[in-house]
Amino acid sequence: MIKSFMMDKYYFIMTYGCQMNIHESEKLAGILEETGYLPAQSVADADIIVLNTCCIRETAEQKIIGHIGSLKKLKKNKPALKIILCGCMTQQNGKGLEIKEKFPFVDYILGTHNIGDLRSLLSGGAGGVFVEDTDGYINDDLPVTRTSMPNAWVNIIYGCNNFCTYCIVPYVRGRERSRTMDSVKAEVERLVKEGYKEITLLGQNVNSYGHDLNDGTTFAKLLNLLADIPGKFRLRFMTSHPKDFTDDVIDAIASHDKICKHIHLPVQSGATAILKAMNRKYSREDYLALVAKIKDRIPSVGITTDIMVGFNGESERDFEDTLDLVEKCRFSGAFCFIYSKRKGTAGYNMTNIVQYEVKKERIKRLLALQNKITREENKKYIGNVFEILVEDINDRFENTYCGRTDCGRLVNFKSDADIRNKFVKVRVTRGATATLWGEVTEVE
Repeated sequence: MIKSFMMDKYYFIMTYGCQMNIHESEKLAGILEETGYLPAQSVADADIIVLNTCCIRETAEQKIIGHIGSLKKLKKNKPALKIILCGCMTQQNGKGLEIKEKFPFVDYILGTHNIGDLRSLLSGGAGGVFVEDTDGYINDDLPVTRTSMPNAWVNIIYGCNNFCTYCIVPYVRGRERSRTMDSVKAEVERLVKEGYKEITLLGQNVNSYGHDLNDGTTFAKLLNLLADIPGKFRLRFMTSHPKDFTDDVIDAIASHDKICKHIHLPVQSGATAILKAMNRKYSREDYLALVAKIKDRIPSVGITTDIMVGFNGESERDFEDTLDLVEKCRFSGAFCFIYSKRKGTAGYNMTNIVQYEVKKERIKRLLALQNKITREENKKYIGNVFEILVEDINDRFENTYCGRTDCGRLVNFKSDADIRNKFVKVRVTRGATATLWGEVTEVE
C-alpha cells in the first residue's frame, strides 16, 4: 500500500513601514495560515514570499525595489515560488502596473484595499495586478496571526482626510473609515481574555475616530468604554493629530489608570509659516498651548513627536523656531528626519527647495538638542519605581529584559527568571540617551 501525503508549504513576510503595516502583515499571515501555510525561517525556505510595502519616503521605496530585484534569482531556481507585493507602494496611481512590467516574475500585486483577495488567489487565482481605486472599506473578518505578545494591535480607524502637502498616505489609504465602538470593544475583550496585556489602538489619526459615523461616537468615548473592560491590561494609541486632540480625550487619559500616560503628538515644524505650507491646520502657538494643557492635566505624561527638517521654504528663522519649540516642549523623545519630496503630493511641485547640505546641518543641530533634553529628562526618573510590562529579552546583554513605563520610557533590567509578559516593579538606577536602566523590586 502506498502512503500518500502532502508536503508542508511555508510563507515568509517582509514588512516595511509603520505599525499599521505590521498589523496588516499579521492579517496576511492569518490568511496564509488559514489556507494551510506555515511560517518559514527564511526567504530561501518559503513557498510564498510577501512584501508588505511602504512608500512614505522615496528612500523606503527604493529599498523595497532593490529587495524585489534580489528575488529574481530565487524565483528562477524555484519556479513554483509565489511572490506577492502589497501595501502602500502598490496603491499609488499606476504603480502596480509599473512594477509588474519591470518585475514580471512577481505573481500578485495587491492594493491596500485588496489584501482580502489573497484568499481567492491562493485557491488558484490567475496572477496579475489587483489594485482597486476606491476610498476604501472596513474588513473586520480577516483572520489574524499575532506576533507581538504581550502587545496586540487593534485598528480603530482606517485612512486619512488631512492631506498634508508632504504626505502620500491619504492617496494610498483612502478616506477615514471608523469601526463601530461595539466591534472594537468586542475585539479588545477577546484579546484581554487571550492574555494580551497591552492593547495599542491604531489609526493614521486616532483623534478623528467616529467623525464619519455621525452618531455621536468620539475617540474619548471609545477610550472610556475600553478602559472599563475588566482585567489587568494597558491601553496605548497612535498616532494623534494636534488639531483634533480635544479636551475630552485629555480628560479620558487623565481619568483612567489603564490608559497609558504617553502621547505621540507629531509637530513636524515649530514655525507657523511652515505648518501652513504643510497644511497642518494649527499654528505654533496652538501646539504650545495644547502641550501646556496636557502637561497641566497629566503631570506624569510623556510626549514624543515627529519633526521634519528642511521642508520647502524653511528659512533659518523658521528652523530656529523649531529649536525653540523643542526647548519649550521638552519632549521625552523625537523622531527627526529630513524632508524629501514625494511624487503624488502637493509638495512635490513646490519650487522653494532647501539645499540638502543645509538640511544635513540643521538636523545635526536638532538631534543634538533633543538628545541633550532626553538625557536631562531621564535624570528625573532615577530613584523612582515604575510598573513595567516586560515585553522582550534584550539579547545584547546577559539575562536582560526590557519594557516600557506607563509614560513610554524604555527600561532595561536583569532577571535570572524568564519574566516576559509579566508586570514588574522596577527602580530606575541610571539613564542613557535612548533607554533607562533599573533593578526589579517586585514581580506580579
